[in-house]
Amino acid sequence: MLSFKRIIWVFTVVFTLVFSSCKEDAIRTISTQQIEFTHEGNLNVYVNTSDTLTTKFDIEFAETDYETQTGLMYRKSMKNNQAMLFIFPNEAMHSFYMKNTEFSLDIIYIKEDLTIASMQENAQPFNETGLSSMAPIKYVLEINGGLAETLGISIGDRVSFSRD
Repeated sequence: MLSFKRIIWVFTVVFTLVFSSCKEDAIRTISTQQIEFTHEGNLNVYVNTSDTLTTKFDIEFAETDYETQTGLMYRKSMKNNQAMLFIFPNEAMHSFYMKNTEFSLDIIYIKEDLTIASMQENAQPFNETGLSSMAPIKYVLEINGGLAETLGISIGDRVSFSRD
């Protein structure tokens, strides 16, 4: 049987070991730098039936693997006259998701001939569900959610773009 002094001694050693190994860590705050829009070109949208100019966007290009994988992630917002244009090397089926994207987007899938093949309107922030192009495409235009409807952008409309 352990003596009372021995129990106190064991308790003191255990207490000292437990609390001396715990160091108070300084609270660290990780802050991310705001990603600013980079105006790299212009994109026009034309009504399919009349070839009338519907709207113009200032665009930022996403072409490298990193740019296409990151897209508009980690950004707080985008102005209504701004958009991101993804350019893929070949026409193929593509799927996008909203992981780490903080605001709603209209995702416009565009064929190699620069006509709109399909759209995913009002894609919800942070939703990781795949949003398929539903047809082989070469380009994707991301604009603020709800803007395609507001501007009357439709499947079959045509786009043109230029670099600065």
